[in-house]
Amino acid sequence: METATSQSVIVACPHCDARNRVPAARSAAEGKCGHCGRPLFEGKPLALTAAHFDAHAFKSDIPLLVDFWAAWCGPCRTMAPVFEAAARELEPRLRFAKIDTDGEPELAARFGIRSIPTLILFKQGREAARMSSALPSGELRRWIERNL
Repeated sequence: METATSQSVIVACPHCDARNRVPAARSAAEGKCGHCGRPLFEGKPLALTAAHFDAHAFKSDIPLLVDFWAAWCGPCRTMAPVFEAAARELEPRLRFAKIDTDGEPELAARFGIRSIPTLILFKQGREAARMSSALPSGELRRWIERNL
C-alpha cells in the first residue's frame, strides 16, 4: 500500500477509485482527480459497493465513515439526512459512504453487520470505531470527533 508522506495525503476518487496524492498545503476539498478530472469531494455520502470498497477503506489516507443501511429500515431513513448533513460539514476531514446491506450482503457479512443502521469508522485501513444506532445530529458529530 502506498502511504502518504508528511507533505501529502492519498485520496481515492469517489468516481473512478483512482488514488490521488494531494499536497498537505492544499485543500483536498477543492481537489480534482488526476485520472477522471472530477471533484475528490462533493459534500455527500458515496454509495459504495464491494467492487469499490477497498479503494476507499484501505487505500486512502482519509478516514472513511460507512453507514450500513437498508431502504426498508425506519431508523436508517431517519438517520439518512443527519448523515448527509454531516458529510456536507465534515468532508474532506473524512469520507462518508453508505452501503446498502440488501444490495451488498457480502460486505455486510464481511463486517458482521447484525443490526442497522451500523456506522463503522475506518482509519488507516482498520476499523477504529463502531456504533449500531440511529444518532441525532449532535450525537453523531460528537461520536465522530471522539473517534477521529
